[in-house]
This record gives sequence, structure tokens and C-alpha cells, in this order.
Amino acid sequence: MPKINGNEIRSGNVLEHKGGLWTAVKIEHVKPGKGGAFAQVELRNIRNGSKLNERFRSADKVERVRLEQKDQQYLYTEDESLILMDLETYEQTYAPASLLGEKLALLQDGMTITVEFYEEEILGLTLPQKVICTVVETEPVISGQTVANSFKPALLDNGMKIMIPPYVSEGAEVVVNTETMEFSERV
Repeated sequence: MPKINGNEIRSGNVLEHKGGLWTAVKIEHVKPGKGGAFAQVELRNIRNGSKLNERFRSADKVERVRLEQKDQQYLYTEDESLILMDLETYEQTYAPASLLGEKLALLQDGMTITVEFYEEEILGLTLPQKVICTVVETEPVISGQTVANSFKPALLDNGMKIMIPPYVSEGAEVVVNTETMEFSERV
């Protein structure tokens, strides 16, 4: 694994530090009036989610970990695991459903998701940026409501609740942004 200097740490980097794998969440470069400059880095443990604040000087060396990313197809859910299939080898793997958190509701049959591996361990799952869902229940349009930049609550076919513009009605297909978990556009 490549070693990098403490001032080369960037947000999103995965580091091996104090016997664990950490993601750099926030970085602030500090130049105090006295003494050398350093990077104040907020780290989040990939495995258990705990946080840690560390100071790294430019002379400090840190192990940077490169995660292998593979596209895999979601097949089905069994107990608390997602069953995924490698698109090249057709080999099936089991991933903890908890890695998706609240985004689990947006997972659809046959969807291609990006799986992040460290050696043989699955550390992360990323859904496509946009997912198409159907509006099952929402309030009817009230005349004059479309003039203002307002939104109304809607229930989607996957059980998720989001806010949609007033011109979208029941039965309409909408695109949901998986990063923000919000309405993106109407199909």
C-alpha cells in the first residue's frame, strides 16, 4: 500500500490508521502562528462508524488504502444479506443489507450496484445515482398552488416518503436521487 504525507490526505481517502480502516470525512489545513502547519482530519471508521479527530503534520506518513470497486447485480434478499452476482464471473456474494442503511428502500430487482472490496471484505455499496419509482399516494393538485415554489408529500411504491412538486400526480413515475433521497424529475 502506498504511504502518503499527512498534508496529502484528501476528503474521501481511505486510510489504515491505528489498526483500522478510516475514511477522511473533513480536512482542515491549519497554519498556527507558532510551530509547523498541520492537517486537522476528521476520520470515520468504515467498519463500526466511530469517529476520530487526528492531527497530521506533513512529515507524518499514513497508509492509503485503495478499495477495489466492482459492479454487481442485485438478485434478492435473504435474512439480513443481499445476494449479489458478479457480472463477469457470475459468482454470487453475500453483502450485509445494513451497508445501504435508509437507501435500502431504493434497491430494485436486477439493479447494478457498485461494491467496494478491501481484500475479500465488502466495505461499501453504492446505488446508481438515479432510480425510477412510482407515486402511489399523494394529495390532489390545488389550483394556484403551482405558482409558488411548494412541494407536497408523496408515498412511493417502495414505501418511501418524499416531497414532490404539486404538478406530479398519483401513478406518475418520478426519478429519485439516491444521494440526497429527494425528487429529481418526472419521467
